[in-house]
Order: sequence, then structure tokens, then C-alpha cells
Amino acid sequence: MAQIFDRSSNALARMGLVLSGLIVIALGVTLDQLQRSPWVTRQGQRAEQPVPFSHKHHVQGLGLQCQYCHTTVEKSSYAGIPPTRTCMNCHAQIWTNAQLLEPVRESWATGESIPWIKVHDLPDFVYFSHEIHVSKGIGCESCHGRVDEMPLMYAQNTLQMEWCLDCHRNPAKNLRPTSEIYNMAWEGPTEDRPVWCAGTSDQADVPTAESVNCTAKNPAENRDVASGTPPVMFDRRATDAVLAVKPGSKQVANRGFVLVGYGYQKFTSQEGMGKFLEVHYKIRTPKDLTSCEVCHR
Repeated sequence: MAQIFDRSSNALARMGLVLSGLIVIALGVTLDQLQRSPWVTRQGQRAEQPVPFSHKHHVQGLGLQCQYCHTTVEKSSYAGIPPTRTCMNCHAQIWTNAQLLEPVRESWATGESIPWIKVHDLPDFVYFSHEIHVSKGIGCESCHGRVDEMPLMYAQNTLQMEWCLDCHRNPAKNLRPTSEIYNMAWEGPTEDRPVWCAGTSDQADVPTAESVNCTAKNPAENRDVASGTPPVMFDRRATDAVLAVKPGSKQVANRGFVLVGYGYQKFTSQEGMGKFLEVHYKIRTPKDLTSCEVCHR
């Protein structure tokens, strides 16, 4: 009987299997890179808005605070898009005939909202709360970038799950004092720019993050700061790895706390200060997050 396949068919079959495997791997890598690309995430892309609103002009140039327009950022899951009334608070007096602002005047006259295009748009299955992030010491710049330097708004980061997890695995690198939440130019402490922080006792109806006082001035040389700080209460179980108890400190019996007094802790690195804030802001560690319900509702 004549042989159907030539002896070289075995080599061709092996080569075909290898090429098929390489094609599958290359396709997987391509798709993986594609779903991380700006084509999918829209990272760095400037949407064409009905009105070319410049954050750089309004924030850096005029000095408007984030909360003036985004009024619900501290008390809601949404930062909120300002209504036309907010725009007209100023533009009823200035630039009243500018063609650029015609959509704003039309919206004010008709009562119809301006159809802004959302730049930071998460999938519907993701629940993100601005309130908890702001109250736990995450600055606007950490997620949105230097908005005060953007003539036209764009997404600085991918906002993909791996980006979120990168922060949640080590939030200390992004934590800052609550007084610096809206400071776009904030930089963490260094040897040349140390920061002093002190924790205070928790207060009812006050966000946890506000129980920490931080200053860029040495409290030992600033009497107003040193004298105005209430006694510092540290939880030993949570802070022994972060703080060194000062000599002469008094332990409060049966409570597991150490009374440090009117003392501040000096920090010369973001990591050190972040670990301190992580404890006092009572931020849960990845091990504490046992349910997907934290993000997905």
C-alpha cells in the first residue's frame, strides 16, 4: 500500500504546533496590552466638551477650590458636576457676551443641563466613594493628577482594577494630612522638608482623619502649634511597629494606650508618615478586606 504521508510530515506537524502556540501567546499578549492601552482606558485623551472648561485657568489662575464646584465630594460617593447656576455666579458678571460661553447661557435660560462628557468614567459594576477616600487622607491629585495644570481635563491614570489594587495593597504611599487634600502641589516629607504629625483622641461626628494634626513647621519652635495640641493617645498594639514611645511616657492602666503628651512625631519620608497615618486613619489592611462587597455593590 502506498504511503499517504511523507516522512517530512512529522516535522511539519511539530512546526505547525509550535507556530500555533506562538500565535496564541502573541495574541494573548497583544490583547493584554490592548486592554491597558489608552484606546481602551482613554488615559490622556481630552474629550471634546460642549464648553472647553480650563481647570488650569480656574484653579491655578483664579484660585478656586475644588469644593466650590464639586460640592458633594466630602459627603457623597460622587464628587458632583456643578450645575449651571455655579457657572453663572461669576459669568453673569464677567464674559457675559463671550461666544465660548453661549452653551452656558442657553442652559441657564432653558433650564436644560449642559451635556458634559464624563472623563473619569468607571464601569457600572464598580462602586467608588469619593467621601471615604477624601476622609481617609487621599488627595485629589493622587487619582486625578495635576488638575490645576490641565487646560483641558483628561484622565491621568488608567482607573483599571490593577491600578486601584496597587494603592490598596500599600495605601501609605498616597496618604497625606487632611489639610493637604486639595493641595495639588503637595509633596511627601523628605530630609529637607520634614513633616511633624501628632494623633489626638477620636471625636464624635468628626472624620477619623481629622484626629491627626500635621505641620511643616517644627512644633518645638512654634509655640502656637505645640500649645494647641491636645494630649496624644497611641494604641500600642497598632503603633509599636511605627512609633517609639518617648521616655517618661505614662501608660494608661488596662487600656493598652500610651500617653505621649504634647509630642509630635517627625517624618522625613512618605513611607514613614504614610504608615503613621494609616494607623491613625484606621485604614483596613488587605487582610481585613474579606469581601468583594467593599468595592462591588
